[in-house]
Amino acid sequence: MTGSNSESRTGHIVVLGGLNMDLMVETPRPAGPGETTEGTRFYTAPGGKGGNQAVAAARLSQSAGTVRMVGRVGNDSFGEQMRGFLDNEGVDTSHLANDPDTASGIAAIFIDASGENYVNAVYGANARCNEEQVAAACKALEGASVLLAQQEVPLAVTLEVMKAAREMGVTVILDPAPARDVPDGFYDYPNILTPNQGEAESLSGIAVVDEASASVAAKIIREQGTPIVIVTMGEYGAHVESEDVSLYLPAHKVKVVASVAAGDAFNGGLAVGLAEGMALVDAARLGMASGAFCVSRDGAQEAMGTRDEVNALMQQLPG
Repeated sequence: MTGSNSESRTGHIVVLGGLNMDLMVETPRPAGPGETTEGTRFYTAPGGKGGNQAVAAARLSQSAGTVRMVGRVGNDSFGEQMRGFLDNEGVDTSHLANDPDTASGIAAIFIDASGENYVNAVYGANARCNEEQVAAACKALEGASVLLAQQEVPLAVTLEVMKAAREMGVTVILDPAPARDVPDGFYDYPNILTPNQGEAESLSGIAVVDEASASVAAKIIREQGTPIVIVTMGEYGAHVESEDVSLYLPAHKVKVVASVAAGDAFNGGLAVGLAEGMALVDAARLGMASGAFCVSRDGAQEAMGTRDEVNALMQQLPG
């Protein structure tokens, strides 16, 4: 299914990625150049794509320690808060380092009246991930089923960890966000790539606006080396493309409160499904329900659904 021998595994999930404190501003619309607009609400919430995916997977897996987080936070109050939140969610943070010299990452996030989000991140300690995190990830990967990675930490670190995971027979899911120029062969190492519409356009040159264009884009992206591509399109569903599957999955209809972390919720659900031995499409459906539940609530990590909540949504016909 994924091009590795991970189908027989039932181990834990390792997340390598960014942790940012989200500085959330709800506003009728983001300000334009040289303009000041009045927002309606401000709050902070633990985030970062790695942290979000770890919490999504932990809440769905229903077993403390099933998810192991590898990354770097600053030795500051934000870092302490983010580590504490992960600990409270049952995520194993024993592989999460404190950086004594650099502040924790932050993300300024503006959420407009429709729930759409606009993100400016300063990655801080995340950008200082190095061989220490490679070694920590390799240790955490022993006996694992799935590695979840993104592009918020240095690409050289992500590449080394993906290589190690593949050598260990661990299924690698890469969320290619934020979009970056990657080295040649980088996408040979994930088993599964999960771009959103904008990232899929960046990777394929195809504007992804509907089911048909998502299918075309996914096929082009597969030619770059990744066996399975899942293009996520928010309220428009997702397209799964592999050697054996070419399938559009409709979205669940929910009231969107904020689209922050929807893709992370999807990836967390996909990882849990695969770690539990689900077929690819069934795991993607779990991911889609996880993402749909997430957008129905405020925040990032706080918005992730439990297994019971996501299962209840899956009982409703999507689309």
